Amino acid sequence: MIKNAKVLVLALLLGAASCSFTTNSEDPGKDKVLISLISYVLEKGHYDAKDFDDKFSEQVFDDFITALDPLKRYYLASDIKEFEVYKNQIDDQIRKEDITFFDMAYTRLRERMEESKKIYEEVLDKPFDYTAEDSIDTDYENVGYAKNRKELKERWENQLKFSAIGTYYDRIQEEEQKAKDSTGYTPMSKKELEEEARKTTKDSYAEYFEFADELDRDDYFSVYINSIVEEFDPHTTYFAPVDKDRFDMQMSGQFQGIGARLQKKSNEISITEIISGGPAWRGEELEEGDIILKVKQQDEDVATSVVGMRLDDAVELIKGPKGTVVTLNVKKKDGTIRNVAITRDVVELEETYAKTTTVEKEGRKYGVINLPKFYFDMQNANQRNAATDVKQEIVRLKEEGAEGLVIDLRSNGGGSLSTVVDIAGLFIKEGPVVQVKSNGAESEILKDKDPSILWDKPLVILVNEISASASEILAAAMQDYKRAVIIGSKQTYGKGTVQNVYDLNRWLRQNDLGDMGALKITTQKFYRINGGSTQLEGVKSDVVVPDRYSYIDIGEKDLENPLPWDKIDAADYKVWDGYIDYEQTINNSNARMSQNQQLQLIEENAKWIKSKQDDSVWPLNLEQYAAKVEESEAEAKRFDALRDYKTDLVYKSLPYELEEFKKDTVLKEKRQRWHEELAKDVYMEEAINVLEDLKTNNIRRGKLADVRE
Repeated sequence: MIKNAKVLVLALLLGAASCSFTTNSEDPGKDKVLISLISYVLEKGHYDAKDFDDKFSEQVFDDFITALDPLKRYYLASDIKEFEVYKNQIDDQIRKEDITFFDMAYTRLRERMEESKKIYEEVLDKPFDYTAEDSIDTDYENVGYAKNRKELKERWENQLKFSAIGTYYDRIQEEEQKAKDSTGYTPMSKKELEEEARKTTKDSYAEYFEFADELDRDDYFSVYINSIVEEFDPHTTYFAPVDKDRFDMQMSGQFQGIGARLQKKSNEISITEIISGGPAWRGEELEEGDIILKVKQQDEDVATSVVGMRLDDAVELIKGPKGTVVTLNVKKKDGTIRNVAITRDVVELEETYAKTTTVEKEGRKYGVINLPKFYFDMQNANQRNAATDVKQEIVRLKEEGAEGLVIDLRSNGGGSLSTVVDIAGLFIKEGPVVQVKSNGAESEILKDKDPSILWDKPLVILVNEISASASEILAAAMQDYKRAVIIGSKQTYGKGTVQNVYDLNRWLRQNDLGDMGALKITTQKFYRINGGSTQLEGVKSDVVVPDRYSYIDIGEKDLENPLPWDKIDAADYKVWDGYIDYEQTINNSNARMSQNQQLQLIEENAKWIKSKQDDSVWPLNLEQYAAKVEESEAEAKRFDALRDYKTDLVYKSLPYELEEFKKDTVLKEKRQRWHEELAKDVYMEEAINVLEDLKTNNIRRGKLADVRE
């Protein structure tokens, strides 16, 4: 899986024009200092530091070349042969602060990309022959590099034809449907549709290369650095300065700015979304679709034009500290030009935070808390975090008379370790939650030290294959205490490592090279209180249910360079003794799930998705392409019933949110969509069934059995 992830590194850069330094210095001196600094931090600080040797060098070489040219449509075989002189020398170059290999690979890529611009334009100027017996294999990992320019052009022709044939086929279907639906409608000819499909493809590639042209040397050097650090493990990552800001925003769920999402297209920077609750939303002057022409700070007399500017650089001008004013010169959708002054503020990304709903069944009320991540503010521990929010939501649910609680950790990729301990403490008496071990040191036990229990009623935790890290700690702790029933995938993601983020500037004195960025580095492994690691193995659900990811390589075990699984001594802890029928409830749920037709169909769908993922060869003959698409669509119809599934459960927002809906219709609409999704959610339906089955013993509660496993 990581191979696919790594080949997408550059594609993601190109697609979003992200991951860049703000200095645009293109200073080789800075690059040499950076590579020396990172190698030092890796050797001294990584949990399982690797040797910089020839084997390491070969892996970096392969991963970097793959990241630069994942589809093998730029480099020639002769280029790779020329680069291979350095295949066993990268380790030596790192020690010598030598970046010769990077410079050669980067310079050659730029040359090949310029050549490719001419190829795609030339190819798309001529009609494709869709009667020819051509095909394309999209499993690029198993395709070699082109031997010469002629072969490279043929490869581009195939790729462009593949890009165009889908549009061509879709437009034929659309025109045929219009002719059926509208009497007298004359459909466009296939010649016109073929020409239109080529133009659409040409515009798409022009946009692609526009993004690519915005990337500078520093962007590519960031890819090179990550090819080095990811050889240590898949979660050690270099952050260029802009990326560090984004990481902090993702972890805290907030940033300081105007509260608008932007995109760049055809040299224009436009607003794609106004974030609910932010300054732009409150001001009601900016709208989706507005084009930003100029940006002026409150202490400036002249505005700066952002037309043609890199998206990242424009964002840097627009965002800023809370309380400062920025004036945007915008072109409205009606063509008028206006100046809009906005006072920047803290913008909270609502989708990051915990959200809560209630549901009734058989006259009993239950609560659901969806937690997308274990968020926290790395700069200020007193700011909003997942633990304080979950605690507040539980208090509100208790006020509503909820008799059971579901915590939904599906697709939660983790976050703060300390917030996990705090959240676990809401459900247990004082005791260990997780064990953490540094290399060569004794394990440290992180404990809940508060003897009070905020929620002592039935608890279910939902997980899936993407639930990772902090999610696995909480699920594992609740499973070891037998405090909650875990429902979900056969196993969770399997990330049992801890990362710390180090500001690289702290190692430099009198730095005149600009911001060096940060390094997220694996420094520890964590272990369950029963002594087992979640690394690779994840958390195995009490009630296993299939989902669409069941047969896809998606976990830690499918990545390159993961740390191994191991085990340490168990901590002393006492199993929760508040349930009368814990094991029987799990057995009942498993029995229900094995007979559930919706889940049986989901498993069939998961197998079908896997088969389609493995099918990498596509015909470029229109008749054969149409046959393959129609066959696939016919197979997919078997799974239409998945969308039609609906429970009789009705989900409702809490009173405080109903008040917010009066002034925030966007939030109201988001919650309504969420409630509609929950009403079709077979997993949530079973979670409520389990809550209904679980019985607590108020007399026995608190009498705890000693255990050491």
